[in-house]
Amino acid sequence: MRVGPKFKIARRLGDRIFPKTQGTKFTVSGTEKKARGKKGGRRQMSEYGTQLIEKQKAKYTYGVSEKQFSNYIKKTRTMKNDGPAANLYRALEARLDNVVFRMGLVNSRAFARQAVSHGHILVNGRKLNVPSHSVREHDVISIRPGSKDNGIFTGLADKIKDKTAPNWISVDPLKFEGTIKGPASYKDKEANLNFESILEFYSRV
Repeated sequence: MRVGPKFKIARRLGDRIFPKTQGTKFTVSGTEKKARGKKGGRRQMSEYGTQLIEKQKAKYTYGVSEKQFSNYIKKTRTMKNDGPAANLYRALEARLDNVVFRMGLVNSRAFARQAVSHGHILVNGRKLNVPSHSVREHDVISIRPGSKDNGIFTGLADKIKDKTAPNWISVDPLKFEGTIKGPASYKDKEANLNFESILEFYSRV
């Protein structure tokens, strides 16, 4: 998924959705004015507009295209478990590129997609170059031995020990290896993403 100017996108959506926008120098100021009422000179945002922004935030956060996102929506609506919102979150979290990021092997999902696409990542000992691959319980994710000296993993030993992985991934910081313990817990989702609102948006289209 090709992403445009990240600072401009983050300001438009009113959220620090990219790693490079999470520094102290970045501010989302200006976005609040757009949501003000008549006194601020702008019309208050509609419910549809709010839902659209929530959808865009999730798309950019996980780095998926509109077509991919729509497919996730269709798939999770047919699942039972704990409901569509939780299922959508779990499907996005189960992406191989996201898991590589969550493990702390790289600093961003963009770098994780690059690592997977270039064949640096193994799943159960086999090379996979599909970032959207959905991991399953007991899967073991690791770095291909020949790729450990690649620049993308520079300083990994120091970085990974300071990274706290979610409780559904067990990480061995010495082996740079992670094991999937089960599905992601919906209660641990990022507070800035509203999956219920996203599903309401797609119910309109």
